[in-house]
Amino acid sequence: MTSGRMMPGRDGIVIRRATSSDLDTIIALRIALLREYGEHPIYGRLRPDAEKRARPMFATQLDSDNEVMFIAEEHGSALGLIRCVESAASPLLIPDRYCYVSSVYVTPQHRRRGILRRLLARARTWCQERGLTEMRLHNVGSRASTAAAWDALGFEVVEQVRVLRFPASELADVAARRAIPPSSHLEL
Repeated sequence: MTSGRMMPGRDGIVIRRATSSDLDTIIALRIALLREYGEHPIYGRLRPDAEKRARPMFATQLDSDNEVMFIAEEHGSALGLIRCVESAASPLLIPDRYCYVSSVYVTPQHRRRGILRRLLARARTWCQERGLTEMRLHNVGSRASTAAAWDALGFEVVEQVRVLRFPASELADVAARRAIPPSSHLEL
C-alpha cells in the first residue's frame, strides 16, 4: 500500500504516507530535527524564518512524484517521519538510481520503541515498489547513539562531509573586487 492509511500495529502505531494536509506536521518535525543539532557546524545555523521558508519547499516535496515522506502516528499524534527521494546516480556508477534517505526523525519521548525501524521498513517497501536496490543516508555523525542506531539498521559509513568556511574579511575583499569593473571594461 503506497498511499493512504495503513492498519495500526498491535501497539496502535501507524506508518502512513504524508500528504499535503500534513504540511504543518512535516514542518514541525523537520524543524525539531534541526533544532536538536544546534551545536552542529551546519545545521546549527538555523535561520530565524526557517519555518516560513520551509513551507513552499516542503509542499513541493510532498507533491513530488519522485519522493515520499512517511509519518509514524499514534492515536493521531505524529511521532516521527522519514523522507525518501528517488535519485539519479552518476552515469558512471551502478546502480543508475537509488533512494536518498533524509530528514529521519523520531520525537525524543518516543525513541527506543522501534519506530525508526518501522519507518525504515516502510521506506524499504517504497524502494522495492520502485525497483530501487540501494538506500543512501545522509545523517549527522556527531552523536554516538545516532551512529549506533544506523549501524544496527545495516547502514555503513562510506563518505564524509567536510566544511571549509571563509573568513568574513576574505569575503569582503572578494565583494569589493567584484564591485570594481575589470580594467578591460574601462577602455573605450
